[in-house]
Amino acid sequence: MNTVEKIIKNEPVADALSLFALIWPAMRIDSMYGRYRHEVISEGVLIDTYTSLFKDGILSSDENGKTVKGPNWTAPPFMIEKRYE
Repeated sequence: MNTVEKIIKNEPVADALSLFALIWPAMRIDSMYGRYRHEVISEGVLIDTYTSLFKDGILSSDENGKTVKGPNWTAPPFMIEKRYE
């Protein structure tokens, strides 16, 4: 199992998205969740969480439309604890 798969399968959607959205486009994230946790997509959790992260200031968009850290962004616990290194 690769690191991305482990994160998707084991971490809360909001925590994983707060990191993955900074480095990958939404379509790629959708594809990864479709592969490893399809219920997150079929139940609408992925899009609801993505929208909430922007609304809550955890994620934001720069002048070019790229997803960047919002004013309320903090590293997800799995990063701080270095669970997947």
